[in-house]
Amino acid sequence: MTTKPPSTGKRIGAVGIGGAVLGIAAALVAKWEGVRYPVYPDPATGGAPYTVCYGHTGPEVKLGQTYTKEQCGILLEHDLAIAQAIVRKCIKAPMLEHQEASLISATFNIGPRIVCGSTLQAMANAGNWVGACAQLSRWNKAAGRVMRGLTLRRMDERAVCEGRGAP
Repeated sequence: MTTKPPSTGKRIGAVGIGGAVLGIAAALVAKWEGVRYPVYPDPATGGAPYTVCYGHTGPEVKLGQTYTKEQCGILLEHDLAIAQAIVRKCIKAPMLEHQEASLISATFNIGPRIVCGSTLQAMANAGNWVGACAQLSRWNKAAGRVMRGLTLRRMDERAVCEGRGAP
C-alpha cells in the first residue's frame, strides 16, 4: 500500500491490530510477507517499488533506510486499514470474517484492482462466494510471470476465504 501512514497512532493488541477480521488478515500478511527492517528492492522487479517491514511500499520508502519494530507495526496497522476500507467500498455483499480477512490480505498485496472492477468483485457482490474465493487463485503473477510464492499465498488466502484454513 502506498498511502503515507500517521507518525503516531493508537495501538491495539500485540501489533496494533484490533478485531478478528484484521487479526486474521494480519496473520496472513505476516506469514507471507515476513518482516524486514531495512528497505529492500521488490522481488519481482529487483528495484522499485522499494519495500520495508511487512511489505509496505510508498514514496517515503528509500533504499538505505531502516525501520524499527514499532514503526513496522504502525505501518502494518495503517496499510491493513486502507485495504479493509477498499474491500468494504467495493464488496457490498455480506461477508463472513474469514472472507473479508482473505480479501484484505489479497488487497494489501495486490492493490484495489483485485476487489474493485474484477470478476472476483462481481461474483462476491452476486453472493457467489465459492466463485469469488476461487478467483483468488488467478492472481499469482508479478511483472507478468507466475511466481511460486504468489501461487502459494493465493492458495492460502483462498483456503481462508473458503473457511477451510487458518493463517
